[in-house]
Amino acid sequence: MGVLTPAHVIGATLTLLLFIGLGIYSGKKVKNDEDFDTGGKSANALLVAGSITGTLVGGSSTIGTAQLAFTNGLSAWWFTLGSALGCLILACFFTKALRDSECTTIQQIIREEYGQTAGVVTSVLTSVGIILNIVAQILSSNALLTTIFGLGSTESAIISIIIMVCYVAFGGVKGAGLLGVVKLCFLYIAVIVGGIGALKMGEGLGNFYRILPHEQYFNLFSRGFGIDAGAGLSVLLGVLSTQSYIQAVLSGKNSRESIKGALLSAILIPPIGILCTFIGMYMRINFQSMDAAQAFPQFVIKYMPPFFSGIVLATLLIAVVGTGAGMALGFGTIITNDIYKRFFNKNADGKSSLRVSRITIIASLIVSAIFANGNLKSTILTWGFMSMGLRAVVLFIPMCTALFYKGRVNRVFVTASSFCGIIAMLVGKVLNFPFDTLFLGMAVSIIIIFIGSLPILNSNNIAKIK
Repeated sequence: MGVLTPAHVIGATLTLLLFIGLGIYSGKKVKNDEDFDTGGKSANALLVAGSITGTLVGGSSTIGTAQLAFTNGLSAWWFTLGSALGCLILACFFTKALRDSECTTIQQIIREEYGQTAGVVTSVLTSVGIILNIVAQILSSNALLTTIFGLGSTESAIISIIIMVCYVAFGGVKGAGLLGVVKLCFLYIAVIVGGIGALKMGEGLGNFYRILPHEQYFNLFSRGFGIDAGAGLSVLLGVLSTQSYIQAVLSGKNSRESIKGALLSAILIPPIGILCTFIGMYMRINFQSMDAAQAFPQFVIKYMPPFFSGIVLATLLIAVVGTGAGMALGFGTIITNDIYKRFFNKNADGKSSLRVSRITIIASLIVSAIFANGNLKSTILTWGFMSMGLRAVVLFIPMCTALFYKGRVNRVFVTASSFCGIIAMLVGKVLNFPFDTLFLGMAVSIIIIFIGSLPILNSNNIAKIK
């Protein structure tokens, strides 16, 4: 279909060099683990928003959304809609409490309230969810690089990892924030041009509605209410239960800047999703036999001017690896603070902790790439939704009770809620329940927490409060 020209290559190369240079520049300002994890808590609202959107607006929001829109239409919007709602709730109800906790990770919040066992269990289980999200980004990268450059999956994965390392392993959260801002500007221009172009060339939404089966393509719940509502809810709760986004609001210089950054993210994210949805629908009309994962990159090559197309392709690649890198950053922070410092080196200084964080990030990316290469035909958003849902089941309810319901839940039941919730969710997946098994996992978690809050099981803690 689309053919690369020297102008494509030049545009892409210059853009990649810009982003790599910014990543290395950010890394020069990182002296210890606090700079790395929270940017020294000096970020303004724009950088906070950059960190959040830099992770949320990735392969799932762009290539994955266009892929699902190609086959299902408007229901593909749920990933970015859920993300925006999650950011809104994060700003309005959680940011101040998170900052007041003076903790670096969600697991630390849980551990200080419910003990070491709860902290370790949630750390391990959450790490699985983070890895699944990185897998989604590598699948997106593979779709992009194999489609456009004709690279094999192994080569694509290696290139993705190298860029992810440059993106975050040196600059940490501050680097991710700076790159997120620049990337968002580029990406906004790309999806606005692409989305409007798709509508114009397709003669408007009215023509889309006439040509495509509108019961499917113009229905937010085309895959079934239980599936699509669960998908949106999994992303919403996933945002509130993911270290990367918590880390972003903790990086703000004060609560006001953190709240403004989260609110700005909630405003900026949905337009990207809907515009990518239009692109996917347009490609469905004109190239019905196309591999759905190729919809967005092939649109860029075929319909955008070559040099600009190269810039867009490189920005898409950065968007993909930015999300993967942000997830890896959260993973590294969890492992370093909740495992390494507690069990292997309790007296670790800032430099040694920084070194472990970077090694952990690189290791998580390699493991994810290996796993992704065994699942190349998977739908990108399937992994994205599953990852968000898994983290929500493990962390959301325990985190809420630790922040807002102190001393009222038996710690044994908190640990059990995370473990049993994820087991219930995965069993539902295996049995192929006709709805998103997030609902099952959350229900089990809530029931166990409720039982653990009964006075007969928690009388000592309640007595202490009184």
